[in-house]
Amino acid sequence: MPDTNLPKGTLFDMLLHSSVEYAERIAFVYRSSDAEFEVSYQKLFDDALVLAKAFGSHKVRQGSKVMLLSDNRYGWIVTDFALLSLGAISVPRGSDTPTRELEFILQHADCEFLVIETEMLLKAHEEMLKGLKNLKAIFVIEGGKTHKWFDNIYSYNDILKDRSISTADTEHFIAQRYAITTEDIFTLIYTSGTTGVPKGVLLNHRNIMYNVRNLPELIDLHEDDRWVSILPSWHIFERAAEYIALSKGCCIVYSSVKTFAADLEKYQPSMVATVPRLWESMYSKINQTLEKQNPRKARIFKQLVGVSARYNRYRRIFYNQLPVFTKVFILKRFWRKLTAGIMLLLLIPLNLLAKKKLRLVQEKFGGRLRMAISGGGSLPPYLDEWIDAIGIRIVNAYGMTECAPAIAGRSVHCDIFGTLGPPTKNTELRIIGDDGGTLAAGEVGEIQLRGDQVFPGYYDNDEENDKAFTADGFFKTGDLGKLTLTGELVITGRSKEIIVLASGENIDPSRIESAITKLPFVSDAVLVGQDKKGLGALIVPDFEQLRNFISGKFEHGEESTDNLLMDKQSLNRVKVEINRLLHPKHGFKPFEKLQNIHFLDKEFKMGEELTNTLKKKRHVIETKYQEIITKLLK
Repeated sequence: MPDTNLPKGTLFDMLLHSSVEYAERIAFVYRSSDAEFEVSYQKLFDDALVLAKAFGSHKVRQGSKVMLLSDNRYGWIVTDFALLSLGAISVPRGSDTPTRELEFILQHADCEFLVIETEMLLKAHEEMLKGLKNLKAIFVIEGGKTHKWFDNIYSYNDILKDRSISTADTEHFIAQRYAITTEDIFTLIYTSGTTGVPKGVLLNHRNIMYNVRNLPELIDLHEDDRWVSILPSWHIFERAAEYIALSKGCCIVYSSVKTFAADLEKYQPSMVATVPRLWESMYSKINQTLEKQNPRKARIFKQLVGVSARYNRYRRIFYNQLPVFTKVFILKRFWRKLTAGIMLLLLIPLNLLAKKKLRLVQEKFGGRLRMAISGGGSLPPYLDEWIDAIGIRIVNAYGMTECAPAIAGRSVHCDIFGTLGPPTKNTELRIIGDDGGTLAAGEVGEIQLRGDQVFPGYYDNDEENDKAFTADGFFKTGDLGKLTLTGELVITGRSKEIIVLASGENIDPSRIESAITKLPFVSDAVLVGQDKKGLGALIVPDFEQLRNFISGKFEHGEESTDNLLMDKQSLNRVKVEINRLLHPKHGFKPFEKLQNIHFLDKEFKMGEELTNTLKKKRHVIETKYQEIITKLLK
């Protein structure tokens, strides 16, 4: 086994250190063929060593680019550590990657090897793979003995026949750390293409180790913390979360969308890493389930959440824990605090009752959940307040693949609610206006940053690299935001997603879409209207909730789905209900109302209209529904 006093300069050093420090602790829990398995840190070390030895015998070397096509599973992380121990560069992707996109990445990245999850997945891409001449070998994680004479396909069962580990093997494996530096590239991640063709993000050990060293403190991470993992392991947010957990000796339970709710109750995690869309789904399911079971209980639940949210808000006003963008006169501050103090006293009895009843909801998350991290997109304010009201501590985080991923986060040390917290440690962050000047607090501009987490550049893409960085080395995120007077960050939109009407008004679609999806009959919404006179929305309805809403307003019978989607009276009633939310009294401008809406008959799918972290691919949606959009806003 390795020396306990290893330096922590690279990700491989981190693995070696944890395998000694936490050797007997459980690193992973996973299921395979309905059986449950537990893996210790010692076993993780051994498995990575054996696989690295096998890869080495098949000519995987330092600098080799290896496509890793798999969803989250124990075999994924073992493969990842085996590759980085060799100094190879992983090019990870999820199993739902379309064949054309996969072909583009394999060719653009100059991949020499492919690791693929299953034989079925291999068969799905078989014809395309036959046409690639650069692939020296294909390895199948889950499969029987597949290798035949004169072909280059091997299952892990083929290459791992000899699982013995000699002292020389261990010494050689550990010694490989001396060949890896912090500036070496360890992975090449292609963005999911929310705005166009995927770009290859190069990340080195310095980038990822910035996150591994700094983020545990922000979430007060301890070795007895248990994570339930649901996000794709190849995505940098989930990947970084796993590395961080492993660096502190935590246990990670691999879950799935199907088993997530049950796994929360069974494994009682203290930490989860999620994306906003998962919280949107939980919000809708909890409210809709209560409504179906007992409308009276559903109303009481909403009232309890409302009481808790109001109490939390007044408490934050009293203790100066809400964002402030401009100086407030002392008398005005005093009056606000006095009013808040009075309201707190009045709400104490109701709040105690609400908190007691809402503990039942916390039990659905296992009862031990002390913190949930939401990344991969900004959490809508209504969800932030709802999660907070039911008593779950939420870390609303901001990051990008290009920053491996941390930029800012509302950590345990930040009490300013409704923000993303301050930039992470040793990060220079500034807000830049259209004229290139740095903006003051409260002013909206592009977020730019510089720090050890920032990637060295895009792979083989000089044009994008020229656009991505300023002359003084700051990375241009393309996101719009503003800073509070005390330095916390608030995201206001994305510059490339801003809709500009024909009249010149600029509109952030995410804010309006967030408001629309609060309605129970709206599963999803996409705002459209670029260069048009007004706005429209493509809406994915919850058909059962939509029928309930319509039947409550009109004398409609049991409408067929097709009739419901096309009925002008229904469309107009829904539009009126939406525009009621988009009223100036709720902070919206008159031109942010909708002129027209259109119901879609299909949900957005991951890998098609959605990225793997469930963000909307606007360019794909707008292209797919171009004819509908044209008619909607003619």
